[in-house]
Amino acid sequence: VGRALDDTAIKASVSHKFFQADINDLFKNVEVDVIEARVFLTGAVNSMDTAIRAVTLAWQVEGVKEVINELKVDENAGIVDYARDAWIQRQIGAQILFTKGIRSTNYTIECVGGTVYLMGIAQNEEELRKVTDIASRTKYVKQVVSHVVLKNDPRRD
Repeated sequence: VGRALDDTAIKASVSHKFFQADINDLFKNVEVDVIEARVFLTGAVNSMDTAIRAVTLAWQVEGVKEVINELKVDENAGIVDYARDAWIQRQIGAQILFTKGIRSTNYTIECVGGTVYLMGIAQNEEELRKVTDIASRTKYVKQVVSHVVLKNDPRRD
């Protein structure tokens, strides 16, 4: 519970920094997820400078252990792209929720431009394989990038 509260505080602090910076809709266009003090940034920004600024701001928050930058620089992303990405996320989330042997609450799924980003904690290699298989077989998915760690990974506290 303490770790989850810490993650919530980190997420709120990063989001607040993005809001204060008011750079190219950083607050609106960048999704912030935090698991075990690992900050995961996804979304589409309109310049490399904005992406770099997002990472810099995230590192300024106390307690952050890692910042994973999966921001895409895309000046032309439109509503169709966002709608398709949201559909992909919902499809994967639903399949993970109803697949036996997967603790769905341990995963965060983001999709940007057809690339699915997975973050979370897998109970074992089999569970991780199931999750990545579901993501990779979902319609419109171009690529799956996993930042999932195993429950017994020594990098975890």
